Amino acid sequence: MAENSVLTSTTGRTSLADSSIFDSKVTEISKENLLIESTSYVEEEMPQIETRVILVQEAGKQEELIKALKDIKVGFVKMESVEEFEGLDSPEFENVFVVMDFQDSVFNDLYKADCRVIGPPIVLNCSQKGEPLPFSCRPLYCTSMMNLVLCFTGFRKKEELVRLVTLVHHMGGVIRKDFNSKVTHLVANCTQGEKFRVAVSLGTPIMKPEWIYKAWERRNEQDFCAAVDDFRNEFKVPPFQDCILSFLGFSDEEKTNMEEMTEMQGGKYLPLGDERCTHLVVEENIVKDLPFEPSKKLYVVKQEWFWGSIQMDARAGETMYLYEKANTPELKKSVSMLSLNTPNSNRKRRRLKETLAQLSRETDVSPFPPRKRPSAEHSLSIGSLLDISNTPESSINYGDTPKSCTKSSKNSTPVPSKQSARWQVAKELYQTESNYVNILATIIQLFQVPLEEEGQCGGRILAPEEIKTIFGSIPDIFDVHTKIKDDLEDLIVNWDESKSIGDIFLKYSKDLVKTYPPFVNFFEMSKETIIKCEKQKPRFHAFLKINQAKPECGRQSLVELLIRPVQRLPSVALLLNDLKKHTADENPDKSTLEKAIGSLKEVMMHINEDKRKTEAQKQIFDVVYEVDGCPANLLSSHRSLIQRVETISLGEHPCDRGEQVTLFLFNDCLEIARKRHKVIGTFRSPHGQTRPPASLKHVHLMPLSQIKKVLDIRETEDCHNAFGLLVRPPTEQANVLLSFQMTSDELPKENWLKMLCRHVANTICKADAENLIYTADPESFEVNTKDMDSTLSRASRAIKKTSKKVTRAFSFSKTPKRALRRAFMTSHGSVEGRSPSSNDKHVMSRLSSTSSLAGIPSPSLVSLPSFFERRSHTLSRSTTHLI
Repeated sequence: MAENSVLTSTTGRTSLADSSIFDSKVTEISKENLLIESTSYVEEEMPQIETRVILVQEAGKQEELIKALKDIKVGFVKMESVEEFEGLDSPEFENVFVVMDFQDSVFNDLYKADCRVIGPPIVLNCSQKGEPLPFSCRPLYCTSMMNLVLCFTGFRKKEELVRLVTLVHHMGGVIRKDFNSKVTHLVANCTQGEKFRVAVSLGTPIMKPEWIYKAWERRNEQDFCAAVDDFRNEFKVPPFQDCILSFLGFSDEEKTNMEEMTEMQGGKYLPLGDERCTHLVVEENIVKDLPFEPSKKLYVVKQEWFWGSIQMDARAGETMYLYEKANTPELKKSVSMLSLNTPNSNRKRRRLKETLAQLSRETDVSPFPPRKRPSAEHSLSIGSLLDISNTPESSINYGDTPKSCTKSSKNSTPVPSKQSARWQVAKELYQTESNYVNILATIIQLFQVPLEEEGQCGGRILAPEEIKTIFGSIPDIFDVHTKIKDDLEDLIVNWDESKSIGDIFLKYSKDLVKTYPPFVNFFEMSKETIIKCEKQKPRFHAFLKINQAKPECGRQSLVELLIRPVQRLPSVALLLNDLKKHTADENPDKSTLEKAIGSLKEVMMHINEDKRKTEAQKQIFDVVYEVDGCPANLLSSHRSLIQRVETISLGEHPCDRGEQVTLFLFNDCLEIARKRHKVIGTFRSPHGQTRPPASLKHVHLMPLSQIKKVLDIRETEDCHNAFGLLVRPPTEQANVLLSFQMTSDELPKENWLKMLCRHVANTICKADAENLIYTADPESFEVNTKDMDSTLSRASRAIKKTSKKVTRAFSFSKTPKRALRRAFMTSHGSVEGRSPSSNDKHVMSRLSSTSSLAGIPSPSLVSLPSFFERRSHTLSRSTTHLI
């Protein structure tokens, strides 16, 4: 009975639980239905609230605002005073007030009444983007600081802080009392405090208060953002703000440079020992003791603090860079513990001698460094001691453990009792190759990788284009030589006189051809980029100072390290030649080494040829940049610049007499350019690089095939250093004479004319280049150089230019000279029996009206027909026996 009663009660509780679950589900369903019905009822019964804009006072007079509100389809009314607000207030509308001035009394009244207030830029911005008006619980004038989170530090005046916070809110920014990772900018009034240190460590931009004030001044500018780098960088707190520095242990030149950098970075400097100094920067490698006892307020720091602050673009923490004197108690204690004046000093001396002896034996026997402990990664390897060249040994871990450190039999490699000369050269080849790979790894890991890293403190030090220009194909060269080093290492470990070293270089000859030319050809550009960036970018200068001082660089600059690939292949060729000399004739590697040397010579010839072509292409680009209006078809892969000659025009072609003309001789054409009268602005490339303005103006690009004769005009009292070109343009029926006077004595006229004739002959496929030169008297071609540089001649040219400007100023159509010539030719042609067309009549009537309007006959117009008749007659008479 008891068991049945228990069972019944259990069953009853179970059924009760099930029914309660069912009832709860029913209740939830009924609640959902009730909620849906109530929602639909609210939508049907509750009236819709419409947004209405109220233009306050001056805002109602702005037509641009009214048009913008119509574009976003928002109703608006105008209000002249706050008293009118009671009549405009209605529960049917959500009122948004547009106020022109957020410092007006009307704005203060609306703000106290807890009204929603916005500025005109908000309306214009929404109209431009097609967006609805934003909702903000605070007055919002513009969106210059939208999505910015600011934190303040160092402000002691509450009024100033309240003013700054209010402006930030008016521009859409957010304020945080405590500094955290979400803060985008720290506004600092001093360079001390916990917030400042955390911002420096996180790389958060630290701004001056003027940044907010200047952003507020530009509040009415559309699309302005206070976080744009160009604007923001003007107001960043410089690294040495509030710092007064002095320097100890530096050379006069370096000290002057550091003082200039201090002022550039917002700091000041004073002589050594001045009590007002806040920091003493010490050259720790030279200074062993301070000349005075520093005060507690003075930071004595290493020079790495100075350059690190500039690189980070923020004042670095001093505690990490404090200078420690050589006689500190801690150092004395460590020295006493390691001192040899102990009871066991004799035993320690013997142990040291044995270690040095063992080290010298390993140096003589094995080309490999001994196994390194993890704690000894900064010690020098034996490979660097064996290399006679001054090469740095890298101390960076570059990935996988070298094979030489993983082979157990490395140090126990059997070595011939009497090492051959071939073994010695092979060992030197491996040692230099290993050092070279370490240098490349130092360049990549110490310089290239940090510069390419994202999220650098203070932003990017260099642009990606500048990094690519500096380092080029260094990573590819590193990969190839790493493989060569590994193969040489395997060969040396398992040494045998019959092993082939030449096969290794033949195996990678194609890779060398691919990787070396791009770097060697642009090495000078890489060097120039480093020098330019170091002068123009203080952070890059500081970056080089920090890294070049590290032991991995061996006291060498980045430029000195980058020149190693240029020198490597010739040194390898010399070592292979030496190896061939010490290889027996019956050794199969003898012929292989000859092939390897030949392949290296081909690689170097390929590099030289590519370098020559690259330099030629660069010269053509320089001409294009220097000559304004230079034709684009001048750029061609088969074209190269031969010579540049500075001249003065002696005739009316191709420029007026006395014009300074520059001739660019290419292998198939001649570019004629004159000096510009007005220099245009500086050219800026897409990457921000600037070029000097074009100093020349394009006149004519002449194929060399149009040159029929080269005239060597004899020297007389009235004619010096003159020559002429008899050309036949395709648009002319007669020959045209171009006469010039060479103004530079660097290139003799005879050499220039021979050079010109040789390339003309190559262009027209003639072998007799000398027959193109014709010696003539200046009188027969009416050429003279008399009074070219006199004051009267310069005044005459100036009057001539002024006359042309006046003539063209009175011309309604600004007809070019060629069109005028063509018009006069047409008018003369009509005399021979052809009636002038309507276009001819129009041109002639236009010219006659121009002359009558000018008041006098234009000499440039009247003299053209007679000039052509006289010039054609003279040329036909003088050149009958030339052609």
